[in-house]
Order: sequence, then C-alpha cells, then structure tokens
Amino acid sequence: MEARDPELKRELDATLQARAELGPEYEAALIDSFLEKVEQRLDGTVDRRMRRGLAEQQMAAARGAARPTRPFGAFAERYGFGIVSLVLAIPLSAIGVANAGIDGLVVAWLGIFGVNAVHAARSWPWARARKRYPSDWED
Repeated sequence: MEARDPELKRELDATLQARAELGPEYEAALIDSFLEKVEQRLDGTVDRRMRRGLAEQQMAAARGAARPTRPFGAFAERYGFGIVSLVLAIPLSAIGVANAGIDGLVVAWLGIFGVNAVHAARSWPWARARKRYPSDWED
C-alpha cells in the first residue's frame, strides 16, 4: 500500500522507531505527538479547501453566475414531482373518501397541495436559506 503523504509516513516511522528505542513508558507521549502532527496536517488541508471554495464562490459571483445551470435537471425534477403527486392523489383521494367522506377528501388534497407548495417554495429566491457548513454550528 502506497502512502498518500510521504512526510506523514516518515513521521510515523520515526515515532515507531522512537517507541522501540524508548520503550512503552513513552508510548502515550509519542502517540500524542504524532496525532498532533496529523491534526495540524488535516487543519491545513481543510483550511486550503475552504479558501479554495470561497475563492471559487467569489469568482462565480464576480462573473455574475448566480447558480450552476442544469439543462434538464430542474425541468425533470419539477414536472416529475408534479406527475408523481397527481398519480398518488388518486389513491389518496379514494382512501380519504372511503374513510372520512368529503372531509377525508379535503384533508388528502390539502396534504397534496402542502407538499407541492413546499417543493415549489425551494426555488423562490426569498425563501432560500443560506447554505450551512458543519463549521457554522461550532462556537
């Protein structure tokens, strides 16, 4: 198996060699030291990726691109959802009428309307929430 990061592989080899030379009483300190180096490497990688993503977003905003376009994705999603809703409306209506009469039919159609309204509201510019990243939840 090839090491993805040769520097970390050298650090691990050095840590294992030091453990062999120093003995098990220093094992915890050696492991903590190695894990700290791995954590620093991960933090650096995450920082670079975040900066790159932010720079890409700023470049896209500067070029005037609001959103990446999908030629058939939005069309298929929107109308596919509508067709599935109408197909499912038939048995839902029958179940509602059979169990609760006209009140059941009204509840079934209000539910169908509500699901479609929520789905349609996702594309409204004022209803879109800011995209959250896991770091947004940290203090």
